[in-house]
Amino acid sequence: MTIIEKIIVAHSGKAQVEPGDIVDIEIDARVARDFGGPNVVKNIEDYGLSIDDPSKTFFTFDTNPTGSDQKYAANQQMVRVFARKHGVKVFDINNGIGTHTLINRGLAWPGSTAVTTDSHANILGAIGAFGQGMGDKDVAAAFHRGTVWFKVPPSVKINLEGKLPANVTAKDVVLNLLHKFGANTLLGYAVEFYGDAVEALTLDQRITIASMGTEMGVIILLFPPNEAIMEYCRERSGRDIETIQADSDAVYAKSFTLDVTSFVPMVSRPGKPDDTVYIDKVKKIKIDSAFIGSCTNGRMEDMRAVARVLNHRKVAPGVVLKIVPSTDSVWQQCLDEGIMKIFKQAGALVSNAGCAGCAAGQVGQNGPGEVTISTGNRNFPGKQGKGLVYLASPASVAASAVAGYITTEDDIPDHPAVYDEIPEVEVLHKSIAKQSAQMDKPDEVKGRIWIIPEDNIDTDMIYHNRYLQITNPEEMGRYIFDNLKGFEDFAKKAKPGDIVITGKNFGAGSSRQQAVDGFKTLGIQAILAQSFGAIYERNAINAALPILTYDSLQAVKPEDGDQFRINFKTGKVFNLTKGLSTTINPFSEVQMDIYQNGGLF
Repeated sequence: MTIIEKIIVAHSGKAQVEPGDIVDIEIDARVARDFGGPNVVKNIEDYGLSIDDPSKTFFTFDTNPTGSDQKYAANQQMVRVFARKHGVKVFDINNGIGTHTLINRGLAWPGSTAVTTDSHANILGAIGAFGQGMGDKDVAAAFHRGTVWFKVPPSVKINLEGKLPANVTAKDVVLNLLHKFGANTLLGYAVEFYGDAVEALTLDQRITIASMGTEMGVIILLFPPNEAIMEYCRERSGRDIETIQADSDAVYAKSFTLDVTSFVPMVSRPGKPDDTVYIDKVKKIKIDSAFIGSCTNGRMEDMRAVARVLNHRKVAPGVVLKIVPSTDSVWQQCLDEGIMKIFKQAGALVSNAGCAGCAAGQVGQNGPGEVTISTGNRNFPGKQGKGLVYLASPASVAASAVAGYITTEDDIPDHPAVYDEIPEVEVLHKSIAKQSAQMDKPDEVKGRIWIIPEDNIDTDMIYHNRYLQITNPEEMGRYIFDNLKGFEDFAKKAKPGDIVITGKNFGAGSSRQQAVDGFKTLGIQAILAQSFGAIYERNAINAALPILTYDSLQAVKPEDGDQFRINFKTGKVFNLTKGLSTTINPFSEVQMDIYQNGGLF
């Protein structure tokens, strides 16, 4: 049998398996991360499932280890509460990438099995273990039953012969493999590596290669563990592990022999990890940012390579370099070895351990038009932001950050490339306070009223901070009041021409302009309040959003849906539905001038 078949046999109670067989496999580590974990919890609770073995069940918070996103923060806390209830271990936001944790903590070992909601769980092939990324239903079932069903894949053998050139890294190895096999030649196969070049690979190098098995379309890239890997895993797991090997007469569907002396430093061009080219073909392409990290290249050896390049050098002007170690232990070791000082002196931004930009939950994202060179494993459109992403080795990324353009460690210029002039910036944000062609905006408006009978409605209730990344005012209206209890559906029900009536201190709190602009997007004609937060009042006046204060509206007996007419100049208010009127505070002269001007500008 092959390695994958031996692992499946050992965990299924079968004497023999062949490709195509479907068997139930006992899972040694059942894991969910903060991305997918909440849905695992929901499945378990919705279906009334129990936890088979809490000691084999884990949560890893790695996609947003800063907890900076409100939805992630809420989901993480929901998972924490569930874990406490069921006695399940949580590797929280101070830990790092979950698949690396399984290896470092000895929760996975050669010949073991693991499933997680991480599509790169097959990284465990680096130590000769079976790891699979699965959906939340599968992982919930593993939590409950301890087993999952699985189809035995056919196996492929790849022999890597020769000695790697000095300038070729593990990342270059897997990019060369992608260049040869593409994203689907080995689709659905379990791949085993052999040869002199493989035997010499360190654990960190094996992790880098194994981590991109998903991008190659394989089930897993398996490395038969050498004695150094075995000793590492025995120490971490506390187990007396036997070396796992394929039988000498194992049957492989395909076999390839590659000469690694022909491998060259490579990059993946934006859009597809398998669109790989010799790095010289894209040299001198100007970059805006560089990212070093992810489960592919966030290990200690990667950090040392980056430090070697950055030592006594500076990141090029106009370039942002972001570095995220894979685990907290790597972060601490960087600190102990003085590597953090090198990073900071070079001008890099260093964040706490985690998946970073690859998972869209931390540093590493880029914006439209931004060109990034990254050590990540994926560069699909939108995966790491809205810009263009090249994939390369840590040394090449660091060298490019110093040069200001794509290059290699042995070709860093004495003086970095800079922008000769400020490029024309595409205007992304159309001002919502458009200049009026005529200075004759109406002094009087008429519309349906909304009564929101609360005081101290702050800007987080009006427009929550989870939407602050939105820069287009036309998108802001849909989020107005979605954090105000009882009025979450306001934006769906409000109509252009409506008028809002509320209580004291409306718009307290943060200074965000979105809490004003969103009302304009919805077409709200005016807001009446007993008083406004000071910053909000200025923001509204400057944006030409009509706001007025009142002492009392009892005289007009307002009810939801009544038709009101309001005169900004006189302060006269008419309840047209009930035939009643009163007077409130009119616009000041300055407010009227700005209103007629269409805004401060």
